[in-house]
Amino acid sequence: MSQLTIDLNCDMAEGIGNEAELMPWISSANIACGYHAGNEDLMKSTIELCQNYNVAIGAHPSFPDWENFGRTNMNLPPEQAYQIIGEQLHILYKIAKPLGAKLHHVKPHGALYNMAANDSTLAHSIAKAVKDFDDRLIFYGLSQSVMIDEAQNLNLKTANEVFADRTYQSDGSLTPRTQPNALIEDEAKASQQAIRFVKENKVQCITGKQFPLKADTICLHGDGGHAVAFAKLIHDQLIREKIQITSMQ
Repeated sequence: MSQLTIDLNCDMAEGIGNEAELMPWISSANIACGYHAGNEDLMKSTIELCQNYNVAIGAHPSFPDWENFGRTNMNLPPEQAYQIIGEQLHILYKIAKPLGAKLHHVKPHGALYNMAANDSTLAHSIAKAVKDFDDRLIFYGLSQSVMIDEAQNLNLKTANEVFADRTYQSDGSLTPRTQPNALIEDEAKASQQAIRFVKENKVQCITGKQFPLKADTICLHGDGGHAVAFAKLIHDQLIREKIQITSMQ
């Protein structure tokens, strides 16, 4: 029987300041590229931490929405969506290259991610920008959403992303943050959900229904008050269950 593996990814360089504390517990980092948070110094220091901890380096592009941390929906024409992704990939690449670092993946941020999960035109624009920049990059998207479909249609490698600390609706979609009980605050429940993702490829929805959901990578949010303790707990629980934590190959 082959060993179970999972990638643990975390959004970083967003000005929280806990990158060094989180690095030991993750396998992939999504680095903000300056459009919703971050700056060149943060990008550089986070890339260097990734190199020290053998953590895969990813771009975390957003709508150009610094004021609202990239959480405002924007209806951009496809060519503009394509353009802003390419711009942010170039920003991170220009910082990574002199450090001898390679980009590994791309995971959209915030409203851009949420909209692309349900909008095939937007998802296609993002995936096309990634492919045209470097077709070896892995596209991280909401598990079994149109983001994954559109990236696969372009022959990009994909990572189906699930969330340890979010609840799910009966159709396998995330409970919107605007609704009650969208977040799982109980660390034990979150770690149980993470283990079920890996071992059973399913999630228990808020209705109690079990929904099949492919899990290649689990997102750990880095901006919560207990982010570091939470990441360590999930990391340790996965190891205890003999699940190997490793970046997508």
